[in-house]
Amino acid sequence: MGNNIVVAIDGYSSCGKSTLAKALAKKLNYIYVDSGAMYRAVTLYFLRNNIDLNDHDSIEQALKNIHLNFHSRDYESHITLNDEEVSEEIRQMPVSTNVSPVSALKEVRREMVKQQQRMGRSKNIVMDGRDIGTAVFPNASLKLFMTADPKVRAERRYKEIHTKNPEVTLAEVFENIAQRDYADTTRAESPLVRADDAVILDNTNLTPEQQLQFALDRITPLLKV
Repeated sequence: MGNNIVVAIDGYSSCGKSTLAKALAKKLNYIYVDSGAMYRAVTLYFLRNNIDLNDHDSIEQALKNIHLNFHSRDYESHITLNDEEVSEEIRQMPVSTNVSPVSALKEVRREMVKQQQRMGRSKNIVMDGRDIGTAVFPNASLKLFMTADPKVRAERRYKEIHTKNPEVTLAEVFENIAQRDYADTTRAESPLVRADDAVILDNTNLTPEQQLQFALDRITPLLKV
């Protein structure tokens, strides 16, 4: 990993991992890598191309045809799938509903981990996801594990998507989050689990500013070494 700093932020869905990761990257002038967007982009490709999740040959072939890139504009992370901007489309419900089974595939996880590790070799980065501190960067400079009350998480996510997708109900969002929690924590390949050396950040009652300060208080001492 060299002398560069890697901050790994893991945790449950809709905990505000990306909000914190973006803010921290901006404050430190690091690169923000949205690992969840990578899995969502793969899911979008699989949906568009009707990839059978039980057909390992098709999955392997599909992964060879998937080229992901991040472009940063104003510290907003934009992802392209084979040179097509898909940042908006990957946040829609069809992808949200299917991302957990796709993410659970060992071929997909191994390919994404390879790409993520490549990004972290030469730059100071902040990366958020489900297995960053356990599988992708077990030697990360700082590991945070985020959690929050499921009802609060559902309300936050509902507010986020309701303007773009008004027909979605709070109950549907809550159910989607519950299903993803179960899938993330029970999958065989790199399940969501807190690394032993990860600091827990419960942001149920924290503002974005307070959680940013929490992270800065823990990263700042490492920068002085």
